[in-house]
Amino acid sequence: MQEMIEAIDVCKTFKLGDLDVEVLKNINVTIQRGEFVSIMGPSGSGKSTLLYLIGGLDKPTSGSIKINGKELSVMKDLEESIMRRRDIGFVFQFYNLIPNLTVEENIMLPILLDNKKMKDHKQRLDEMLEMVGLCDRRKHTPRELSGGQQQRVAIARALINDPEVILADEPIGNLDTHTGTDVMMLLQKINKEKNKTIVQVTHSEEAAEYGNRIIRVRDGKVWEQ
Repeated sequence: MQEMIEAIDVCKTFKLGDLDVEVLKNINVTIQRGEFVSIMGPSGSGKSTLLYLIGGLDKPTSGSIKINGKELSVMKDLEESIMRRRDIGFVFQFYNLIPNLTVEENIMLPILLDNKKMKDHKQRLDEMLEMVGLCDRRKHTPRELSGGQQQRVAIARALINDPEVILADEPIGNLDTHTGTDVMMLLQKINKEKNKTIVQVTHSEEAAEYGNRIIRVRDGKVWEQ
């Protein structure tokens, strides 16, 4: 299998006043193309920090992150920004939808940010709405949707540019059990049918089981993978 994500000797230290707080310590992780990996660990273990470093939302203090063989640290800001828009889709616990935009406008936001025309991607939009089961909600705004429906919009938005990697930070952390199961089944379907590499951070053992591998992080170190 091809290596999609590599974290090599990654360390991350934050400044807290005069103190240096070491959050990640010599992390070495490899994720293959098409894997569905769950990163688990107690609060403060560094799991979300690791996810943000993988997504290029933050930079390691030392070590390197590679996405599909490309090292993030050597990319120029514009190149890295384009990579995040086109090659990586993000799904967050609180959905991060724009309240005054419709479902389809929220989904198409990455297309607009990439200076592409919405009309050229209508078929792709229809496919995403069909996949997440929201064809009949396309003109609704987020306030007219349930939490589960809002997360489905966020997943469709993450997929609209057909990225190779989906990064999800506690994707069902704000949902009830039944709705969370539906969302996890959708992510599993996307992984299997679209061969997307998915990395999720989760507290839930049940959610983690929808993937095919668990990476356990504790005290800033990988304990199991």
